[in-house]
Amino acid sequence: MTARATYRLQFHRGFTFADAAAHLDYFKRLGITDIYASPVLRARAGSTHGYDVTDPTMVNPELGGEEGLRDFAGRLHGAGLGLIVDIVPNHMAASPENPWWADVLAYGEDSTYAKFFDIDWRGPDPDLQGKLLLPILGRPYDEALREGDLALDADEAGTVALRYGDHRLPLRGDDPLSPEAAAALTDIPGGLADILERQHYRLAYWREAGARINWRRFFDINELAALRMECAEVFEAAHAKIFELYEAGVIDGLRLDHVDGLTDPAAYCRLLRQRLTEIERRRPWGALLGPAPIYVEKILGARERMPYRWRTDGTTGYEFMNAVSALQHDGKSEADFTALWRELSGRALSFEEEERLARGEMIDGSFAGQFANAVAVMRKLLARLRPDLAASEADCGEVLRVMLQSFPIYRTYATRAGAAKSDVIKLARIKDAARAHIDERLLPLLNALCELLAGRAYGDSGIPDLAVRLQKLSAPLAAKSVEDTAFYRYGRLLSRNDVGFDAARFSGNAQSFHDFCIARAVDFPRALSATATHDHKRGEDVRARLAVLSELPQRWRAEVQSWRGLARQGRFPELDGGDEYQLFQTLLGAWPLELTADDLDGLAAFAARVKQWQTKAMREAKLRSSWANPDAAYEASGAAYIDRALSSPEGAPLRQAVHRFAQEIAPAGALNGLSQALLRCLAPGTPDLYQGCELWDFSLVDPDNRRPVDYATRARALDGTEPSALLAQWRNGRVKQAAIASALAVRRRHGALFADGSYEPVTVLGPRAEALLAFVRRAKGHAAIVIVPRLCAQAVIAAKAPLPAASYWDGTRVQLPEYCAGAHAIDGSHQERLPRQLDVSDLLRAFPAAFFICGIRS
Repeated sequence: MTARATYRLQFHRGFTFADAAAHLDYFKRLGITDIYASPVLRARAGSTHGYDVTDPTMVNPELGGEEGLRDFAGRLHGAGLGLIVDIVPNHMAASPENPWWADVLAYGEDSTYAKFFDIDWRGPDPDLQGKLLLPILGRPYDEALREGDLALDADEAGTVALRYGDHRLPLRGDDPLSPEAAAALTDIPGGLADILERQHYRLAYWREAGARINWRRFFDINELAALRMECAEVFEAAHAKIFELYEAGVIDGLRLDHVDGLTDPAAYCRLLRQRLTEIERRRPWGALLGPAPIYVEKILGARERMPYRWRTDGTTGYEFMNAVSALQHDGKSEADFTALWRELSGRALSFEEEERLARGEMIDGSFAGQFANAVAVMRKLLARLRPDLAASEADCGEVLRVMLQSFPIYRTYATRAGAAKSDVIKLARIKDAARAHIDERLLPLLNALCELLAGRAYGDSGIPDLAVRLQKLSAPLAAKSVEDTAFYRYGRLLSRNDVGFDAARFSGNAQSFHDFCIARAVDFPRALSATATHDHKRGEDVRARLAVLSELPQRWRAEVQSWRGLARQGRFPELDGGDEYQLFQTLLGAWPLELTADDLDGLAAFAARVKQWQTKAMREAKLRSSWANPDAAYEASGAAYIDRALSSPEGAPLRQAVHRFAQEIAPAGALNGLSQALLRCLAPGTPDLYQGCELWDFSLVDPDNRRPVDYATRARALDGTEPSALLAQWRNGRVKQAAIASALAVRRRHGALFADGSYEPVTVLGPRAEALLAFVRRAKGHAAIVIVPRLCAQAVIAAKAPLPAASYWDGTRVQLPEYCAGAHAIDGSHQERLPRQLDVSDLLRAFPAAFFICGIRS
């Protein structure tokens, strides 16, 4: 099957399959062809996201169970829609709710499932030989034992387990205790300690995890255990239900979560494609035809391409989101914003320097144990293969640290067969970057390590063990250092800090966007195009509004200085300059269009959302507070600052100023939002809409971006009105919804053109050439002409609506390719033969963007 337009839904017990089924008519009218569902397999009780899977062999009963899923799929297919589901191959919940994990706790290395998890049963820690570390305690083990935090209890069946808070951990299965024996033993001094000593796991304080953990987690989350998906038995067991559902025609495609966490993503993706292809012929008559689409969640670094050999349809679209965002920022103001950030925050580091610093902190903290083990393996390997280097543990550690700090990508993809050519190139880049940060005497060691890792035939040299360890470390290290640390430390302009973004890159011009789309149309024309996701740091229209600031650097500086002065006059609590500046951006970017400065109830609701964001931002930055060591007093100051700004009489001048400026730039933000939505629908790729974002999306980071969606209102709003007729009431968001529906309707009528058509830049001439992006999609006798505005904030602010005055475009022309000249426009606003040059002032008189289909001369 070929998905034409997907709609991401977040399922949980508050929004089930039955709830979604009630809105299928609306999704279809909007132009959606496929529902793209969050994980549907059984997860921890009450999970709001589904990524903490406890049993991959059954559909989550909280969502409606398998019967509910089959009914939902039947309704979807009856309406002509497909179903793509998110699966989690990298990890499962490390919880007794997970029967596989519980079996490992009960039987240790002898468990049927011991090989399912990436556990080092014979690591360097003498206290963990044959035991699994469980870092779940809220204080040191001896203290928890002494204070009675741990106890034995029996369930109704008489099975004795260890109880710690909400945890009920199984005791070893080959040495069960009766309730009577358990009571007798715990009455003996040291009896409970003796029982715990005999278990296949060792309890520990959660703060010990980074240094001592002997199993691989998802990032640094102690509640999620990584799977050994490279093992054939694990692969089949974890995918059995998914394959069954695909064979039965219930599901039609897959989205793969965090594919870079796998030992060998390429082999995994190829095997998955092979198995789906084998199953495909057994799908029932009437099931959607064609290969199942497979999308992978992968963050691409600068100059990194998605590998063809993985046999997927491409990524989930973070790189598209980054490209559109860069296009909407004015590069001429980069120096102004850099200077303002340094002045206000007192942090002179570039983003690259912030990232390097964060990587070092993560190596010493959350990933200290993994790093130490990799250093030990490296030293042993070099002692055998390069004894001439006489590498000490300290030297190996320093070289490896600098290398990991210098990765421009998440990871390499070496296998036992050696490094691929693309990895050799990446390793050369890593080595060059590392050389600038390493002591000269260690260069031979760095060179030797990179040469070994870049080998094309590892064989049994021991290099594969080190390469795999580094790959399993570098990916989570990158994620935690960039997305979950540096993005919250570096606040130059928050619209350029989001998942998959290159925050060091302030902007991109039209040509860079064209280059991106040309490559995408050739390489992965069916990859997802996203501008909002369940993981975004701020909503797509928050980013679109903040991007406007890049066109108003001096005005923005003046506003910030004024707001700071108003806060001082109002005796606001003290905040670090960087935190205050990021808060100003958040208030401005997320300020709801309908919220006035005197709406006390609305302001209180907004304050609650912003405080939730701020707590997360402070803790992720790890400067004044953190998840591990929250600074309650500083966080309270931040919350009090927000309350004073949005709720108190003293804060009235500040909130009035923020509201006034938000209203002033809101039309320009809306224009960016419309352009962004149309590019998602019409540029190469499969447009993906995140739930609810067809109207204006001013959400913040999760859980704010996962709030309930009012589909009834959205269904009533979609009444077939032309987008241009809704422009005067643009604040209600219907114009965005209508523009999306209109673009998807054109896409549906000309499916082959948008699925397989080429992407060709179109020349724009005249005084406003930089303020337009124009391109053609071409295939089989037809062409789609797309023209969207960019960087015209001043004109939009003057017009007080997301439509510049027609005179703004005077003298600006779009020069069509020769094959379009004289052709007849057959779909869209133009119903006439096309001249070689289009007058933009006429073309964009009623609506700020244009798209239409024309026949072309061969």
